[in-house]
Amino acid sequence: MKRVGLVGLLGAVLLSCWGPGDAVRCFDKQYEHKGRCCNRCQPGEKLVSECNGTADSVCAHCESGHYQQSWTKERHCAPHDICEDNAGLTVKTQGNATHNTVCQCRAGMHCSDTSCQTCVENQPCQHGFGFVAAKAVARMSSPCEPCAEGTFSNVSSKTEPCHPWSSCEEKGLVVKAKGTNTSDVICESGRRSSLSVLIPIMAAVVTCLVGVCIYCLVHTGGCSHLPLTPAPVQLETGKPRGSLEPQQPVEMEEVLPVQETLLGGQPVAQEDGKESRISEQERL
Repeated sequence: MKRVGLVGLLGAVLLSCWGPGDAVRCFDKQYEHKGRCCNRCQPGEKLVSECNGTADSVCAHCESGHYQQSWTKERHCAPHDICEDNAGLTVKTQGNATHNTVCQCRAGMHCSDTSCQTCVENQPCQHGFGFVAAKAVARMSSPCEPCAEGTFSNVSSKTEPCHPWSSCEEKGLVVKAKGTNTSDVICESGRRSSLSVLIPIMAAVVTCLVGVCIYCLVHTGGCSHLPLTPAPVQLETGKPRGSLEPQQPVEMEEVLPVQETLLGGQPVAQEDGKESRISEQERL
């Protein structure tokens, strides 16, 4: 037993005295290979051969459909993800030599789990609820949220968010009805409210005036206060035109004196100045 313990103690002393040589320390973009520091391949490339005593590392570009996004000593590039249409996925960002393809769910769908390898249909957001795209992107199972104060949704949709109320002030209008979580604010013009009262009143007044005029024309031949004939025009003599001058009395013809002539013993009237002629038979 003493002999075994002595051997173990001697081994421990020998190990403590024996130290490894100084380790090779390389930069961040290098790696240690057989006691040497070899350069890593830059993003978008892969390692073809490692460095040696006479040559540095050899790298090559990633083939199409593959990428490498960091400094590496890997000999293969990673393939791009494929956005399967059957799984409800579509390309959000196309991949290149340094970045992978980013997939997302089609409109109206969201990721089924955290890996987002497949998508499921969104449930329609009801009136008063809006679709929150950030929730769908964050792979939340329920991307609908109630519309906050000042917003509304009046449709049942899988993609429509809550929309802000309209600003009547920006349009130069006034608020007629306040908005709710399911309806927008209703605006109206400040002038329109006064016109809505004045226009019917003016229409009623005009209608009454037209009715009165029609009544006058039909039943009285015109309004009594309007003259039926034009006003007489004054002539230079001061007499109005159209007035009739008083007619002079017709002078009676002077009655001529009548002379009486006896005819057969009977007087016969004869106008003065006229020759009295009596037939010879009468004279006889």
